This record gives sequence, structure tokens and C-alpha cells, in this order.
Amino acid sequence: MSEIKISPSILSADFANLERDIKLVENNGADWLHIDVMDGHFVPNITIGIPVVKSINDITDMTLDVHLMIDNPEKYIKQFADVGADIITVHYEATQNKTDEILNKIKSFGIMAGLSIKPKTKPDAITQYIPIADLILVMTVEPGFGGQKFIQECGDKLPFIKNLQNNSQYLQVDGGINKDTGKYCTDRGANSLVAGNYIFHSGNIKESIKSLK
Repeated sequence: MSEIKISPSILSADFANLERDIKLVENNGADWLHIDVMDGHFVPNITIGIPVVKSINDITDMTLDVHLMIDNPEKYIKQFADVGADIITVHYEATQNKTDEILNKIKSFGIMAGLSIKPKTKPDAITQYIPIADLILVMTVEPGFGGQKFIQECGDKLPFIKNLQNNSQYLQVDGGINKDTGKYCTDRGANSLVAGNYIFHSGNIKESIKSLK
């Protein structure tokens, strides 16, 4: 697997013109669409939920990369799968002692199962789950808000995780990604990059996506 999958985060899109912005990234080289779901408990922000994901699925054929930054994610996996999520990523910190069970539940719907870690979580905490997950998401900012600065120490977790993955698994990075930080991550094994401001506020969406690949 050599191609870098670019997943623009709609957290940085214009929500008054969401379909327009989705079509812009879809038509300019993006591979997936990153959808951050926040509940105001697991992270200090509230974003969107199941009805919006359904509406997005109705207007695009892109892979919907749904990132659940919520408590008790197992309660909502079926609902998000039913409305079109192609990837569901949950947080290790929110899954407690049920991580493997939750990852397998996601897979039971025939979609990709992702596992994310916050900046303060060490990668060896998820060693046993890396073979189960289709995707590992390393947060390089504290989850909850867009536009934060890339934390380089988080990018340094990537080689450890990559060494435990097989060629069919994804290693994704989210937080402060631009041309330079994206290269820092792909040089260390990442093969999927989530970017919000860098893409949607670039002035040239096609070139910003191209620069990440």
C-alpha cells in the first residue's frame, strides 16, 4: 500500500455550504471524507451526529471516515453504519476494557474499524489491538477543535505502530497537518492524512491535496 489517502476534515468546511465544500474536495483529488463526531463530554465541543452523516452520504460517493470522539461509542456503531459510514474510528480512551469487542462489532457491519489515541496516550497501550484494527489514528493535537498546532512528539509514535501493522492496514494522522507536517508523518509510516484548515482554507484545494500526496 503506497498511495497516501487524503481525508479532508469537514470540521473546517463552511457548514452553510457543506455540499459545495464536499464536492470541491471530492472533485479535486481527496480520497476519503473525515467526519468528526463530538459529544461535549469526551471532548469539550459538540459537532454533528447521525442525521448529518446520513445527509452527507446522500450527496457523495466518497468513503465516509467517521471519527467518534464520544463516550460509550458502542451504543452508536450500528446507527452510524446504517447511515453510510465506511470507516468508524473510536478512541482507545473511551472504550475502556471493551476495545477488542467494539472493534469487532464495527467489523461485523462490513466496514473498517479504526482505533484512535490522544496525544498523552503511549502507543504501547494499544499494542494488542493493532492487529485487530483496520486503521490506527494518531492524534497530533488534543481532540476537540480544529486549527491547532502539530505536536511533533505525537508523530514520533508512528514507527512503533507501523512496525506492528501489515500492508493492508492504515496508519492515519490528524491534527495540524500541512505539507511539512504531513511529510514528517509519511516519512515515519503514515499512509493516511487528515487535514482541515490546510485544505479548506488554502485558496487552492486541488494543490493543497496534491501537496499532501
